[in-house]
Amino acid sequence: MSSMYRRAHRGVTLVELIVFIVIVGVAMAGLFAAFNTITAASADPQARKQVLAIAESLMEEVQLMPFTHCDPDDANAATAGIGGCAIAANNEDLVMGPEGGETRYAAPQFDNVSDYHGAPIGPGIRDIQGNSIAGLEAYSATITITRAGAALGLALDEDALKISIQVNHPSGVSMTLEGYRTRYAPNTLP
Repeated sequence: MSSMYRRAHRGVTLVELIVFIVIVGVAMAGLFAAFNTITAASADPQARKQVLAIAESLMEEVQLMPFTHCDPDDANAATAGIGGCAIAANNEDLVMGPEGGETRYAAPQFDNVSDYHGAPIGPGIRDIQGNSIAGLEAYSATITITRAGAALGLALDEDALKISIQVNHPSGVSMTLEGYRTRYAPNTLP
């Protein structure tokens, strides 16, 4: 046999094989450590989906409420303009938050968008009738409503509201959802 033939078919030495295994082992150990860090730091997907679903549900609930000049319980609510409420304290251009003992869950219930400002929700998410929703006992939410008409280019700052809903889970998963509500039908009552 020629020496050329022996060199071409000789293979790898034991030392070369051991060096290859060590290099591949170190690379795999680094790769597995990176995967472990990534999966350990990722948030629970179910908690993230629940936080988003709760925030969207609350946003829809708030945005569907009337946005009148007066509280809907006011005698002048169906006809009042800015400042034309029968009771000055019912002027929604001045009042943010619930009035007259209104709550989200029991009569008298919230009846206007601004009633939700600062309303405590949780711990434990409940439906509009106050019934506990299974699996959502650990979640809580904060709703903040601010005037936003000027920021949107409207003539009156009171003609639009910015709704911010922050939903939290004890695991550290949280989300803030923001939306707007404009006063397009100021005398429409529920």
